[in-house]
Amino acid sequence: MPSNTVSSAPATLSPNAVTFQILSTVALTFICYLIVGLPMAVLPGYVHVDLGYSSFIAGIAISVQYVATLLTRPQAGRLADSIGAKRSVLYGLTGCGISGVFLFLASLAQSMQGLSLLFLLCSRLALGLGESLVGTGAIMWGIGRIGSGHTTRMISWNGIANYGALAVGAPLGVALEHYFGLLSIGILIVLLALGGFLWAWVKQAVPAVHGERMGFRQVFSYVMPYGAGLALGTVGFGIIATFVTLYYASHQWSNAALALSLFGLSFVAARLLFAQSIHRHGGFRVAIAAFTVETFGLLLLWWAPGPAVAMLGAAISGLGFSMVFPSLGTEAVCHVAPANRGAALGTFTVFLDVALAVVGPLAGLVVGGYGYDAIFLVGAAAALIGVLLTLVLYRNDLRRNSR
Repeated sequence: MPSNTVSSAPATLSPNAVTFQILSTVALTFICYLIVGLPMAVLPGYVHVDLGYSSFIAGIAISVQYVATLLTRPQAGRLADSIGAKRSVLYGLTGCGISGVFLFLASLAQSMQGLSLLFLLCSRLALGLGESLVGTGAIMWGIGRIGSGHTTRMISWNGIANYGALAVGAPLGVALEHYFGLLSIGILIVLLALGGFLWAWVKQAVPAVHGERMGFRQVFSYVMPYGAGLALGTVGFGIIATFVTLYYASHQWSNAALALSLFGLSFVAARLLFAQSIHRHGGFRVAIAAFTVETFGLLLLWWAPGPAVAMLGAAISGLGFSMVFPSLGTEAVCHVAPANRGAALGTFTVFLDVALAVVGPLAGLVVGGYGYDAIFLVGAAAALIGVLLTLVLYRNDLRRNSR
């Protein structure tokens, strides 16, 4: 690893310089999640069809990455606090590159199904670890470069890079696999990771923040109320991402993919248009508004008499959900000591991972008993509880500040 040449503190930067620092740092997030997205739509078919394993085994092979990400998220944040965000990102990109190597080997070993599956599982584990390190480290690196006053913009733009990369990576991976085989995806992942590593290597580091480190239980207990809000907001997103196509099919509607696209476009638009609203009005107020908008959008999906109304509901849901993470995340991160902000952010993000992991099976049980429409009512109820929770957090914050 390079010696970290650091700046002692962020100097006062011009608006253009701040924007450049944000974009140059979230480019690393984009590379990481492009790598995550490339094999996303390809691997289930490879394990099930090409290797001949059951769909259950295919699901496990895919889920290994998310489990690895979930388990390492808090440690990744603590690592960014202790050794510096730059080194954390470099380690993460190395993990992403190793995942590409194992994917390459899995493709070469296709005739030996067991060995190919083993290489694939190693690839997913390395990618999960890499995602944790880059996802948290890049945000903390950017905040260190531009100052904590721009935390909201950093988190917002990081989210745009995240979801934008996944949207690009999945179809690109399908096209590469179709024309050149799985081998080509492994090669591209290695090249992308190498390019990201070189870009991160030449960027100026920021010093690790010294100070008393909170234990995991302390960080978790502090972040839990904010994380619970994030989990409640994520329920609706998970339901839309997982079930909207089946929901459309159950009503014999067409263009379900357009509903997903509108959700994504609204998500990005809200991040671009309303990021500064958190700085002006405070994270709690924005979170209350975001949960309210998401609730309305999910209620439209539940009630929708036709596909047009359902698309409108998806778009409004994306508009609301987009601001849940940066608004609550800003409040969670800014109220802890600088030496623990990486750990707080990593732990906060765990709640999103957990929500996405449990929404699928739980919503499936609801569908089995009450049909597809009902799951959107469940999502709306979760978002409404998010409103109430945030109101309580806001009231408690006002009381603390008035003392």
